[in-house]
Amino acid sequence: MTTLFIFPGACSFAAHVVIHELQLPITVERVVLGSEDSPYRRINPTGRVPALLLDDQTLLTENTAILPFLADLRPGTSLFAPAGSVERAQIQAWLGYVATEVHVGAFRPINRPERYSVDEAAFPGIRQRALQQLANALKPIEARLAQSDYLVGDRLTLADIYLGVFVGWSARADDLLAEFPALRAFLGRYRARESVVQALAAEGLA
Repeated sequence: MTTLFIFPGACSFAAHVVIHELQLPITVERVVLGSEDSPYRRINPTGRVPALLLDDQTLLTENTAILPFLADLRPGTSLFAPAGSVERAQIQAWLGYVATEVHVGAFRPINRPERYSVDEAAFPGIRQRALQQLANALKPIEARLAQSDYLVGDRLTLADIYLGVFVGWSARADDLLAEFPALRAFLGRYRARESVVQALAAEGLA
């Protein structure tokens, strides 16, 4: 049985939502993070989530790889687009943008300033600068969602599912979303979707 390894509320939430959205026969298993001796590191040496362990014991990591892989398990799903199509490339472009500019570029220094300085006195400044970076990263997304309910085309795709994780995190960041009405509306639609409700409940976050 294929298994998706997650940590509640982490970026692995996107893959968890896709599993519910597509009703894939994949086991979802919670893991403990942050421990060098965690048994999970025997499965994934990086100790990060998400990770997808296939039936043949092949391990896939990183949302930008796992989300398209999951969608391709349901050929023709509206969450993705055919190989070679412009829409597929657009979805992948948004996945890359969210992964690099929003997650790593902004939330990583917000959540883990110790990665950027050994001086604890510098942490507040790192976080403040990262919040500014987050706001800047969200501006192109806000502009797109002010024109359409979705990042690509006229339907929910992997890009929206992935984005929803970080818009939810942004809602906790000093009223940041007050500046972004389209993103606030997006988050309301996202959280109302049945697959998101199911994943939140399964992760104990409802």
